[in-house]
Amino acid sequence: MFPIQDQISVATKANLEANLALYSSLTSKTLESVEKLFTLNIAAARTSMEESQAATRQILAAKDPQEVFSLIAAQAKPNFEKALAYGGHLTSIANSAQAEFTKAAESQFAQFTRKVTELVEEASQKTPGADGMTAIIKNAMDNASATYEQLTKTAKQAAEAVNASVSGTVAQIAQVTTAKATA
Repeated sequence: MFPIQDQISVATKANLEANLALYSSLTSKTLESVEKLFTLNIAAARTSMEESQAATRQILAAKDPQEVFSLIAAQAKPNFEKALAYGGHLTSIANSAQAEFTKAAESQFAQFTRKVTELVEEASQKTPGADGMTAIIKNAMDNASATYEQLTKTAKQAAEAVNASVSGTVAQIAQVTTAKATA
């Protein structure tokens, strides 16, 4: 084999190992997030069932329709607050998973860029007259890196804007609901 082919084989093996590590990490984080989501849903279902049974007993024990309506109205605010808390937990789980995926993707892209650059530099050193091709490849890698960084930055800003918008909307709904409940 030629020396450059040996380098490509080594680079390919390293790339496969890095991809395996990335997939393992992402799979682990995905399973962790699914486990958190499952635990949250089980707890919410259990709590909801217990509270529904207690509320039903109270309503059945009511002596007149006015008391029934009073009991039902008293449950509205706590139920809404529980729904908001549940949504907050879901958002937290999703944001955590998204942050881990982004971190893993950024790490993988940086590692890939570094390895390709090393491979190109080594190939250019071992191949006479390859300076022009090396410059083209380096320029393409720099452009790809800049584009990736811009896309990542834009995606982060969009995610932050969506989170801020959702949080603001939830806060406004909570204020309106609290104001109506106290009135």
